[in-house]
Amino acid sequence: MRFGTRPVLIDFSCEFPGGRISVVLGGSGAGKTTILRLIGGLIQPQEGRIWVAGTNVVGLSERQLYEVRRKLGMMFQGGALLNSLTVYENLAFPLREHTQLSEQEIAERVHATLAAVGLRDVDHLLPGELSGGMIKRVALARAILRDPQILLCDEPFSGLDPISVKRIEALLRRINQERGITMIVSSHHIPSTMRMAHHVVLLWDHKAVQGTPQELASSPDPQIADFFNEELHEEGVREPQHTPVHRW
Repeated sequence: MRFGTRPVLIDFSCEFPGGRISVVLGGSGAGKTTILRLIGGLIQPQEGRIWVAGTNVVGLSERQLYEVRRKLGMMFQGGALLNSLTVYENLAFPLREHTQLSEQEIAERVHATLAAVGLRDVDHLLPGELSGGMIKRVALARAILRDPQILLCDEPFSGLDPISVKRIEALLRRINQERGITMIVSSHHIPSTMRMAHHVVLLWDHKAVQGTPQELASSPDPQIADFFNEELHEEGVREPQHTPVHRW
């Protein structure tokens, strides 16, 4: 994948285990958001294949991509809420556009999903009246509204204070456990990665280094190990006691 003459992903290969939380890590400009956009078919690579829920999305038409995207949910970095619509209308809008649900069914779905992310009595609020953490939760509610198989989360912790980071992190873990959704999270937040990730894809020199958080933090490559451990030492984060799900 190149943008003009600038290479982003070269000889790049990775996999994301189904039903688990995978975190894509890397420095600024390494291609974390690019990977999510490639999975969603929003951009196309110059070469290669991208398998999403059993379908190679490279070269598909917009109509064909729509069938794949029905299996995806997207939590955008800034929320991407429509500022002129209330919280309720932001969630009801995609249901009206893409389903045959009645207004009563839409209301039930919206309220149940908001409750699932810990929000009640916010129907009438506009995005400008929400805190940063509430915007993230509304964005997460909209992303899971249609029960996707795969949830793409672009920098869900950016701009949040440490308490809000842990709340969003706990929400993602709970939704993964309760619904079995495959989660692919782009992030630069090492402590949350160590707490929540089953699998990590580290973007390193345009390629992928993969493994559990513990495997990468104890990598024989000192640069990779330092990438994880420097911030952990600063914050005093303990490593989680995950049983490794996959070895790569």
